[in-house]
Order: sequence, then C-alpha cells, then structure tokens
Amino acid sequence: MRVTLLGTGRMGLPMARRLCEAGHAVAVWNRSRAKAEPLAAHGATVCDSAADAVRGAEVVVSMLENGAVVHDVLVGQGVAQAMAPGSLFVDMASIQPREARAHAQLLAGRSVACLDAPVSGGTVGAEAGTLAIMVGGEAADMARAAPVFQVFGRATHVGPHGAGQLAKLANQMIVGITIGAVAEALLLCAKGGADMAKVREAITGGFADSRILQLHGQRMVDRDFAPRATMTVQRKDMRNALATAAELGFEAPVTMLFEQLYSAGIEHGFADLDHSGLFAELARRNGMQ
Repeated sequence: MRVTLLGTGRMGLPMARRLCEAGHAVAVWNRSRAKAEPLAAHGATVCDSAADAVRGAEVVVSMLENGAVVHDVLVGQGVAQAMAPGSLFVDMASIQPREARAHAQLLAGRSVACLDAPVSGGTVGAEAGTLAIMVGGEAADMARAAPVFQVFGRATHVGPHGAGQLAKLANQMIVGITIGAVAEALLLCAKGGADMAKVREAITGGFADSRILQLHGQRMVDRDFAPRATMTVQRKDMRNALATAAELGFEAPVTMLFEQLYSAGIEHGFADLDHSGLFAELARRNGMQ
C-alpha cells in the first residue's frame, strides 16, 4: 500500500521503519526533517511538507504530539485538502475523544475516512510490532487499515469515532495510577528496611502482579528512569482524561490526585524521566534518595 506516516519521533520512527520492511511504499514527514532522514536508508521518501507527503497516499498515519498539532497539520498545513477523496486518515496519536470526533467530521466533508487508533506498548512495542491498538470509527475502515495495523501489532475495534481515544484514556489512567501504587508500595517497604527487589519478587504471581510491577517495578529497583514514555506525556494523558470526564459529568478523583502527583514531579525537575519516575517524586516527599 501507499502509506504516509506523519511524525517520526520515538514511536513514529520505528513504526515507519516497520512499514518499509513490510514492503509498503512509504512517505514520511516530521516537523524537524533531521528526525525523518534516517528512514531514507530503509526506502522511505522523506518529504519537506506534510501536504506533499500525503498526496497519493491510500492511508495516512499520524503519530503527532497532541490534538492541537493534529488539527494544525490537517488544516493549517493542508493535509486534509491534499488527501485524495476515498483515502483513509488513521490518527494513532493520543488526543481527546472530542478532538477525534471533530477531525473525523472535518475529513468526512472532504470524502476522506478517519479512524482514531491510539496505541499502548511504548517504544518497545513499536520496535517489535506488538502494540495494542484501540480503534474508533467504522468497522469497514478498520478492515481497510488491517494491512497497516498488522505491521504495528494487535488492533481491536472498540466503537465509533472517539471510542479509540476513550480506550486509550482508560489505558493511561490504569498505567499512571498503577505506577503510583507500585512506587508507593516499594518505597514503603524500603523505608521499613525491606529489600525492594525481593519484595517485588515475593509478590510476583500473586494478585498484586501486573505488567507494571514487572516492567516499571524493575525500573524502580534499578533506578532506571531513561525516558520511554515521559512524565510530561503521562500528565498530558491524565489531563485529557480529566477534561473528558468533565465533559461527561463524570467524577474521577483518583485520576485527579495522580495528575497532581505527576505535576509535582515535573515541577521538581523530573519532567524528562520515564513515567515510572513518579517513584522519584514519591521518594523526594519521603526524604529518600
């Protein structure tokens, strides 16, 4: 297929590379062209403008920073106008559900189909092609996107436009809150004199076990907070969840608390840490290294 990928950052770069390796005809664009240049060696066409990149594409994949950037690229940078009628825009960025619905409506006016299809799995999943993909939109459009989705991981249709973003918010709420639970529990054990690594080992396989305990818990033990998904990205997702909850008249006190904790961590110099770096903020609060 002729596929364009917009946004070749931490996630977009390996995803574009996988598209090339799968044999698709790939065009790429990034605001900072230098970040897209390495993909030329894999056969991708690196474009100077987003509008140029999408001309002639059957499927356009967006991996941009947030909803405002997606809107600017669609409208301000001419992507919606440049896309061919009958083509498909797949927004895999994490944005607010209302933004996803608005973008779908905008593109429908130009006879361009749209899916919101945010992902979970981080850079490791992007590299390995094991991302969990949450898809909102028409089932027929998801079927059209299947050759692209299968390159990235496992896709699940969860409902109409905006539902993919709702599922991603649920994912990020669970991830962000569980990181805090693991960090607080391990720090409590360390404060009381237990070995954090051994505590993590002891509760593995029990009801408290989780992917977060396994992966992020080990990062906490190792003090390895090199960014995969950052504290700032996690806070963005928490804020998107709270904004959506407000629109729905839904009270989300747990998410509100954790938005405040991630914000405090960012204010105290931990902005560029992995989101498991919430451990550092909780350690700071308790006078621990």
